[in-house]
Amino acid sequence: MNKSIKILINYFLGPVLLIVLCYSLYRQLIQQPDLEQRWQQVKHSWKGWKFLAVIILMLVNWGIEAKKWQLLVLHMQQFSFIKAFKSVLAGCSITMLTPNRIGEYGGRILFLNEENRIKAISLNIASSLSQLLVTMVMGCAGLIFLRYFSHNSSNALNVLPHFWGNVLIYFSITGTVILFLFYIRLAWLVRLIEKVPAFTKAVKHITVLDEFSARQLLTILSLSLLRYIVFVVQYILLLQVMQVDIEVGLSFWLITVFYLLMAVAPTIGFLELPVRAKASMELMKMYSTNTLGIETAALAIWLINLVIPALIGSILILGIKKIVKEK
Repeated sequence: MNKSIKILINYFLGPVLLIVLCYSLYRQLIQQPDLEQRWQQVKHSWKGWKFLAVIILMLVNWGIEAKKWQLLVLHMQQFSFIKAFKSVLAGCSITMLTPNRIGEYGGRILFLNEENRIKAISLNIASSLSQLLVTMVMGCAGLIFLRYFSHNSSNALNVLPHFWGNVLIYFSITGTVILFLFYIRLAWLVRLIEKVPAFTKAVKHITVLDEFSARQLLTILSLSLLRYIVFVVQYILLLQVMQVDIEVGLSFWLITVFYLLMAVAPTIGFLELPVRAKASMELMKMYSTNTLGIETAALAIWLINLVIPALIGSILILGIKKIVKEK
């Protein structure tokens, strides 16, 4: 790492991230309609055990992601769980400023040995693919349930013509199958890139993917599924806290479709709140008249699962100079 990059990390990256995130959070909040009513609802709700459980599950959520990252990085170097936890939070802070969270790699590599940072790109891709795959599988299951098994007369998919609703389902399933085959055979990526002369130099940085067995990839996928279940449970609890009267099973499938939409929608972390609120409203308004509760739950899950970890991550980056000096 050259001197100018070290100076940038040591003295500018953390403070700039913290200032930008705080300002972005402020702008997003003051632009929310009925903000005072939502704040009063949140203040009233956080005294119950369900709200406390959501906060605890946030730690579980990122703890699972840290464990997943640790298992991946152990193929290159020794990596403690605490360092992995700090790493994913630092990644969360940077990803809030990039489209569809593609920038998390930039925060995670700061805690790796310098010689392994480029190689870690492929590991981060594997981690992201596993989480995306789970989101796609569960989202497809949610679409199928709402289309064919939900007997509620107010069906969220009824906003689409029957033909286009089926096209959406079949397209999602096809994409999921392709993604699964690609994930479970990551070595194919290495073989493919080896055949492209322009990428010859890049091959040495992704050969680490060749070391993962199908069993190890399924372990990572299982952790991704566990994490997914955690943040679906968080959302269900918040809907209950906000008195959105939707049956638990139906809430589960609606949330799976919601996360599928958020995975494919082009967004930037600190600007995605309006998209989240709109998506959750369109999916759930047919099942509940508590529109304020639906939007407040979307706001709360965004703050708890993304904004708070991102702010913590930006503070951790303030101390990254110690890590940089060690190199």
